[in-house]
Amino acid sequence: MRIALIIACIGHVICGITDCMLAYTKDGRFDFSDIKDNEKMQKTFSSMPLKQVELAMFIGIIALFASGFGYIEISRWISETSPVTGHIMLIASMFFLVLISAHHVLCGAVEWFYVKLGRTDEALKAVTDFFKSTIIAAIAYVGLLVFAVLFFILIVTGKTDLQRWACVFNTIPAFLVLAPTKVPAKGNIANAFMFLGLALML
Repeated sequence: MRIALIIACIGHVICGITDCMLAYTKDGRFDFSDIKDNEKMQKTFSSMPLKQVELAMFIGIIALFASGFGYIEISRWISETSPVTGHIMLIASMFFLVLISAHHVLCGAVEWFYVKLGRTDEALKAVTDFFKSTIIAAIAYVGLLVFAVLFFILIVTGKTDLQRWACVFNTIPAFLVLAPTKVPAKGNIANAFMFLGLALML
């Protein structure tokens, strides 16, 4: 189990790096609020290499696939004492990983086409419309929330072999701590923290 958890931790760290590859350029940091100001967008993406976006999408998918080993292993472990909950966690985590992979690629595609089409007002409108029509993929986070909440409850209620205080090694409390900060890739950091902590305890 420990190897699977470490692989999942590394997967989320790498995915976080690819998020930064999509968010940071030599000319600044991209924020979704910037799509209302094409002059700011043009400046941010003025020197963004398309190869960087392509690598971010490709490597991100591999990293998310690797993280799946951890979710599967935790779900299997929970199933040994609570089969129903374990299966729900497995389904929820696979729901998350499949859709978040799609979301990751779609976000990269928005940037790729914006740069490829010359960063014009028309290009911004086209990619914005595309992003709005595919934002449904972000529902992936519902799966992660279900997985994390169930896992948190099981630990707090003493339904696992872990000490109750081990509930801190969970995406939810980790993300809540990171949320007020300006740290990038908060979700991936929170998930990596969860798997690293569990790898040290199990």
